[in-house]
Amino acid sequence: MAGIVGSARRGEPGERQAKIVDVLVEAFSGLMSADPDAFRNKFRKMAADPFAFYRGSAPLFYADMDGEEDRWASERTSRVWIQGDLHAENFGTYLAGDGVFVFDVNDFDEAYLGHFTWDIKRMVASVALLAWSKAISDEDIASLIEKYVRSYVEQVHFFVESDRDHEFSLRLDTTEGEVHRMLLETRMNTRVGLLEDTTLVDENFDRRFRLGPGVRELDDAEREKIHAAFESYLDTIPQEKRFRSLTYEVKDVVGRKGFGIGSAGLPAYNILVEGPTQALENDVVLSMKQGNVAAPSRIVHDERIEEYFEHHGHRTAVSQRALQAHADPWLGHTEMDGIGFVVAELSPYVEDIEWSDLTEPEEMEAVLDYLGRATAKVHCVADEDSDPTLVGFQTEDEIVAAIGDAEDEFVKEMVEFGIGYSEAAREDHSLFVDAFRNGKIPGLSSR
Repeated sequence: MAGIVGSARRGEPGERQAKIVDVLVEAFSGLMSADPDAFRNKFRKMAADPFAFYRGSAPLFYADMDGEEDRWASERTSRVWIQGDLHAENFGTYLAGDGVFVFDVNDFDEAYLGHFTWDIKRMVASVALLAWSKAISDEDIASLIEKYVRSYVEQVHFFVESDRDHEFSLRLDTTEGEVHRMLLETRMNTRVGLLEDTTLVDENFDRRFRLGPGVRELDDAEREKIHAAFESYLDTIPQEKRFRSLTYEVKDVVGRKGFGIGSAGLPAYNILVEGPTQALENDVVLSMKQGNVAAPSRIVHDERIEEYFEHHGHRTAVSQRALQAHADPWLGHTEMDGIGFVVAELSPYVEDIEWSDLTEPEEMEAVLDYLGRATAKVHCVADEDSDPTLVGFQTEDEIVAAIGDAEDEFVKEMVEFGIGYSEAAREDHSLFVDAFRNGKIPGLSSR
């Protein structure tokens, strides 16, 4: 099989292992030095199985994509907004800015501009890995990938043909099955429940954060810096999305640790604000997290794009508005000590898709149909406050033109890539585990 699947297998295992280690160290060395325990924990989680390794090694995927021939990437389709780390567990529910519960892509930390096929390829390889872990046959895996890709293409065509593309979303009234059930269950969550889990009411009858695992108290100097950064953040909220000034009164701030595989080692804070009224039940928890280097940016060498972003927090916020039809009204960015942070609501309505109960191909196929459509939406439908400076054309028109009448060839190539790259990723996982447990990752022994 030609292309990256073949190149990923070329050479001796030692050469491939060296590449894996080199890429991970180059991508994460700064964060590893700052918080080695967080990265040791990250790598332990990545060692658990090939899918976990794949989730945590997006820079390796892009190192493999670098210079790879892509017949579907024109001048325009190679510079569209992409999610950047699309895999089967980066979909789920959230409450959109217009108040509607939506099932969609729900993680934008790696979002950037690049080939639209990179999202699809990263996704189909994850589908193959996930299905392999359930002992699903290669024939059925190919069918699952095909379902996802054809749903994507069909939805892109819909956006070309419809003048109401902003109205499309996967909602309670447009879904059924597992996705519909997720939306129903998410609707049962409440902000009050989140507040009860993360805060308490003190002796002065005001709300404060609870202290516990992963929560860090701040000294006066750090607290003052957070307040200053928060004031700067307020200026980055689009005017149309701003609430009354009462809403943004800060009540408490704490440091946070203990994020998942993707955000290991990134400094973060939780900020408790007043909310729309002085009623304690209306308080809102915000997350202020250091922006990370987007994995696709490591291989996209375009000064116009690089110079557009002030920092990685700005890049994350701008990207999310470009990839969501109704972005979080709290979404914004700020800077502290010269480092960018992204700010968003810590919402009780964000739930990731759970694959453990989906064990048969027909169950997965129904969900993958929705995931293909959701992927098309993030590529083609932006928030009304998104900045058109970097992508000043209709993405759906360009994608349809790039694929043309070769849809069958496009689908076939994505199927072959997904199955082939997932096999390479399983081999990479084994090499990574060997490197980690034998102390071959500089600055981070397995202990």
